[in-house]
Amino acid sequence: MTLEAVLSRIDETLPDSCERLMELMRIPSISTDPAFDADCAQAANWLVQELKSLGFSASSRPTPGHPMVLGRHAGPGRHILFYGHYDVQPVDPLELWERDPFEPQIEETPKGRVIRGRGAGDDKGQLMTFLEACRAWKDVHGTLPGNLTIFFEGEEESGSPSLIPFLKENREELAADLALICDTCMFADEVPAIVTMLRGLAKIEFTIRAANKDLHSGMFGGVAINPIRVITKILGGLQDDQGRVTLPGFYDDVAELPEAVAAQWQGLGFDHAAFLGGVGLTTPAGEVDRTPLEQIWSRPTAEINGIWGGYTGAGFKTVLPAEASAKVSFRLVSEQDPDKILASFKAWIEAQLPPDCELVWTAPNGSPAAVMEITDPAFEAAREALSEEWERPAAFIGSGGSIPVAGYFKDILGMDAMLVGFGKDDDQIHSPNEKYDLQSFHKGIRSWARVLERIAG
Repeated sequence: MTLEAVLSRIDETLPDSCERLMELMRIPSISTDPAFDADCAQAANWLVQELKSLGFSASSRPTPGHPMVLGRHAGPGRHILFYGHYDVQPVDPLELWERDPFEPQIEETPKGRVIRGRGAGDDKGQLMTFLEACRAWKDVHGTLPGNLTIFFEGEEESGSPSLIPFLKENREELAADLALICDTCMFADEVPAIVTMLRGLAKIEFTIRAANKDLHSGMFGGVAINPIRVITKILGGLQDDQGRVTLPGFYDDVAELPEAVAAQWQGLGFDHAAFLGGVGLTTPAGEVDRTPLEQIWSRPTAEINGIWGGYTGAGFKTVLPAEASAKVSFRLVSEQDPDKILASFKAWIEAQLPPDCELVWTAPNGSPAAVMEITDPAFEAAREALSEEWERPAAFIGSGGSIPVAGYFKDILGMDAMLVGFGKDDDQIHSPNEKYDLQSFHKGIRSWARVLERIAG
């Protein structure tokens, strides 16, 4: 029996596939809120039952947080591990949703039919593309495709606190030849992509304190130090006029983009005007000597994600605040070390602190960048399979975001990860009215069937 029979089976059973996805989406598996702990466990158990129905040996594994789900099918060929996460983001602000976020439906939109609801695109719809491909393959061939391990996490949307210990404790069971991760987007609506480069992330929060209480600006203004003025002056110097980050040593471990990769990216025809125009902007604001795609995919950044202090309620209150706070994050590339970057940032802030001010640091956290070794023949085989399904050449691309698990697989389990996703930029993941394009779901299932035929044997 041929691949065409599997693809036909996928087409015939698409309504059933959609209903299974929406059944999983009805479970409010919000990992960051303890009120939904039981729902996270329910989602894990639902996936265990689905895996068993497909012929995997499967179980829900306890952690100090939410369960991990493992499924195993021993077969011939290369050992492939597939990763996804079943937890979802909170739904706030609820009033901005057009319907109950956990009552998914298929909707008609000006851009086509979509599956609407929390988790549709991140990541329940994505992980189900792989399971449905396996289901169709088994329906046609009577067995699953190759030598597979399934690994579903339940804490990705809440920082993955249990992930590293779990990987280390179960290293032998999880080790495979190659990992597949389905938690990314296509390059464009009809252009599939394999992400080969992920930026890392370092983040920290700090407070500058001065007087022992808020002060009257008429009595103390001019003579007393104002923490908001201090924090804005310091952070205002985080980039220079050329868009470069000013921290000492920030670029020491940043490698230049290989010429071949730069040429391939240039050939993608990225329209930065349309990209920025979609969010009401016009002009790239990063390093002036770098292309917009380089700025997004292969250059490091420093961003102020939040800043607050003083009175921010209705009306006016003329105070000098006793303290001001900020959240700052860095997207990292190449060999940049999150700990080294955060240490440089702390030293940079401390060196500029005026008298009568003290610093309080909280919540440091980071993960390095990840670069995949695409000389593995599986990457080109997958690219060809995706190109056949979408009838457009699939692209090797970078990603401005951070998916730490890809780096953990490399560092802890010793394997590269291939990141293939079928999301779209307007899927509104993490936002109200999240969706997943029905065509993306359908063609995503077909894509995995094609990829598995080429790399799992």
